[in-house]
Amino acid sequence: MKKVSFTPKTEINSIINGEYSTPSDILGQHKINDREAVIIRGFFPHSKEAWIIRAPKKAVKMTKIHRDGFYEAVFKNCDEYFPYHFRIKEGDRKYKEFKDPYNFTPILTDFDIHLLIEGTHYQSYEKMGAHYIEIEGTSGVHFAVWAPNAVRVSVIGNFNRWDGRIHPMNNRAGSGIWEIFIPGLQKDLIYKYEIKSQYNNTISIKSDPYAFFCEKPPKSASIVHNIDRYEWGDDTWMDARKNTNWLEKPVSIYEVHLGSWMRVPEESDRHLTYRELSEKLVQYIKNMGYTHIELLPITEHPLEESWGYQTIAYYAPTSRHGKPEDFMYFIDKCHQEGIGVIIDWVPAHFPRDAHGLAFFDGTHLYEHADPRKGEQKDWGTLIFNYSRNEVQNFLISNALFWLKKYHIDGLRMDAVASMLYLDYSRSPGEWIPNKYGGNENLEAINFVKKFNEVVHLNFPGTLTMAEESTAWAMVSRPTYVGGLGFSMKWNMGWMNDSLEFISKDPIHRKFHHNNLTFSLLYAFTENFILVLSHDEVVHGKRSIIDKMPGDYNQKFSNLRLFYGFMYGHPGKKLLFMGGEFGQWIEWQVNKSLDWHLLEYELHLKLQKYVRDLNLLYKSQPALYEIDFDTSGFEWIDFRDVNHSVISFIRKTKNPKDFLLFIYNFTPVPRFGYRIGVPEYRYYKEILNSDSEIYGGTNFGNMGGVMAESIPWQERPFSINIILPPLSVIIFKPVNP
Repeated sequence: MKKVSFTPKTEINSIINGEYSTPSDILGQHKINDREAVIIRGFFPHSKEAWIIRAPKKAVKMTKIHRDGFYEAVFKNCDEYFPYHFRIKEGDRKYKEFKDPYNFTPILTDFDIHLLIEGTHYQSYEKMGAHYIEIEGTSGVHFAVWAPNAVRVSVIGNFNRWDGRIHPMNNRAGSGIWEIFIPGLQKDLIYKYEIKSQYNNTISIKSDPYAFFCEKPPKSASIVHNIDRYEWGDDTWMDARKNTNWLEKPVSIYEVHLGSWMRVPEESDRHLTYRELSEKLVQYIKNMGYTHIELLPITEHPLEESWGYQTIAYYAPTSRHGKPEDFMYFIDKCHQEGIGVIIDWVPAHFPRDAHGLAFFDGTHLYEHADPRKGEQKDWGTLIFNYSRNEVQNFLISNALFWLKKYHIDGLRMDAVASMLYLDYSRSPGEWIPNKYGGNENLEAINFVKKFNEVVHLNFPGTLTMAEESTAWAMVSRPTYVGGLGFSMKWNMGWMNDSLEFISKDPIHRKFHHNNLTFSLLYAFTENFILVLSHDEVVHGKRSIIDKMPGDYNQKFSNLRLFYGFMYGHPGKKLLFMGGEFGQWIEWQVNKSLDWHLLEYELHLKLQKYVRDLNLLYKSQPALYEIDFDTSGFEWIDFRDVNHSVISFIRKTKNPKDFLLFIYNFTPVPRFGYRIGVPEYRYYKEILNSDSEIYGGTNFGNMGGVMAESIPWQERPFSINIILPPLSVIIFKPVNP
């Protein structure tokens, strides 16, 4: 007997061939108005038979009208929709029952769609991606993804044999946003998107750009995961953060790559988990006196050697150390111990991996199509197209996501210079000028400003930091006065000049004195962070201690002196892991730091010295209260070039509370060295880097010295001191 179909053949073929952008128009339950009937259609490619289950004991067999598994069932004399689910037979004895994904109304509202297209849906992560939800008593997963140039987008996974024909998504009103609710899916489901492009009908398999959790590399699937279950215990920290002005607070940052800070050699050199790090690393940072930890990118990335800077999943912490709630526990533990958490954030570029953002819907969606704007040759990556509202929305939402969902305290934006300049690392003819003929990337500048405005508006007390290596003006000034809006900027100039100076043999330093003092000419033009980051201990640059000249003992003396200069100089502080105890070899991403070095006296004493610097830094307002204004700094003498000695004062808002710094950058002790001071007081020696407890020669001033009424260096009083070799001495005036 010939089968009679109520479904047009063209619609059947469009479903079977995966070419229909709104499958719910065909599949699911629909009224046949001219017949007062309801028709239910389903497509089950791996089935032998299918039924409609209206009640526990009421099954209606569906008619198979195409051999590939297209079914329909017509219910006559029925003019109202009714609840049902499917039962299908896949093998001789294998049956499955499930509710129809195409019998549910859309989840995204028209207002959601409007905001997403406009680029102002700053909580887009609540709507896009994969979310466990419940609709009218039915639990399942709602999926949503942006792919405007796709013919068809499907959710694929083990639950549907990775077959893109089974769960095609619905395109919302030509917006380019696709969604589907699939009932009955289990927790921690592995999935991807199969995208059929308008161009050449190419099919690509992509991870979810909004995935909250991913498989551990080298696997690359996304995982449906509920990140709202964790119960935070950091209310005290979060409440205080809102009213904290970090510009006038101590900020001493320990920069860390979680995968190589410490490993477990007894277990095949495995990574520490987030839970293990929350005990070992957090306690270490607390004991060392740091105020903050900064993590190299923790977002999921396929290649360990990229250090995390080639991100695939912007919304997922890497699964190398555990689940999202484990990372939340780590942050929570930091906050409970009084430690702020900053993460490196990479909105400048992304990798070309086939499962990532590159060529996402068969077109250059997230990146510029023109390689003169879309390719970052230095890193072999692609550059975001900041002119697209949806791309800006994706990135700004991501920034807010980490601050809200993970309680992150600051974002350090990586490679800002590469974003600001169209000709960054490009030869003539390899870049396109902006509409005014200049080399400024106007779209990227607009994005950076909007990012800072939205972050500071929504999360007061959080920090945004720029790794910006050029002389771009007002990076850390508010946007309303023409700045980029960052809280702070990395001081790359100080880092380059001071490392250049300190690496010289002391006998030659007098010829490079300008490298030591030049930074004070511009120190207050930005809110600077003095950085000795991971970039300075890789690619043949040698470790920080290995840059120091001299014999074994002199290297340590020079390093203590250098760190003392860093902590005395205006600006917040950042030191990469390993630098605090004198790691000899360059940082290697695939192995642990050389913690065994602490078995050696000078390494252990260097670690103590850095700890004492941090504790002193936090206890003395003169070291942090006026970091970004000339009123907090005063030279005493920067002219003693022949002796390579400099001296200055750091001040607080209280004119009676200040610190005196004297640096000797030669291995020659200076006896009877006179320094002009502003007040007749006793000057207590509160730190001497040449002390025996730090591995020095123990030259010093017996705890302090009294000022004399001898005018010196244009000041009414002076002190006569012993200046140890390769040392910094810090004096604090107290009443005689």
